[in-house]
Amino acid sequence: MYLVRLLSLLCGIAMLQSCGSIPSNIPTDSARSVDLNQQHLKDLSKINEFTLQGRIGVQYDGKGFSGGLHWQHLLDGDNVSLFSPLGGQVASIKKNAEKVTLDDANGNSTSAADIESLTQRTLGWQLPLIGLEDWSLGRPSSSKIELITWDTLGHLTILKQDGWTIEYQNYTEQDGHFLPSKILLRSNNVYLKLLVQKWEFTSHP
Repeated sequence: MYLVRLLSLLCGIAMLQSCGSIPSNIPTDSARSVDLNQQHLKDLSKINEFTLQGRIGVQYDGKGFSGGLHWQHLLDGDNVSLFSPLGGQVASIKKNAEKVTLDDANGNSTSAADIESLTQRTLGWQLPLIGLEDWSLGRPSSSKIELITWDTLGHLTILKQDGWTIEYQNYTEQDGHFLPSKILLRSNNVYLKLLVQKWEFTSHP
């Protein structure tokens, strides 16, 4: 009987030790990932101008839009073209220091002080172009950061700024830079998906 109790006690101790050795699933940021994130953001800071080609999908107020996107971002302004799934141009947006102008497929032209209010009024959904200048590259804008996480390579995975939650699901290498190729953006009433097919860079100071 004594031997049986002793064996039971030893087995119990072994089980407790085994349970105590189970690793935690709670993620932690290592010093290495922090360093990689800083290096990654420093590399992205070299990009001031770019041209992006891809596809965009939007869901808003029970409606939706999907099609092609061509976006040229320059230091002095932006040129954005939206295309239907069949390739027809739906809208052309030009932004400079003074105003933003949108021309639709019917030849109508509308101007406003900012692109967010302009696209909300003309398209029915808001295109957050000012934040997207940085978010599309996988870096925070200058606005207050509500939440930021990155993976073990230092690439952003989730970012919250200006009422938007930005989720990065995939990265690809382009000219030595690791850049997002699939980005999901959510606000209170807009769900936006951006698939980047091609990057071009016009300025590397």
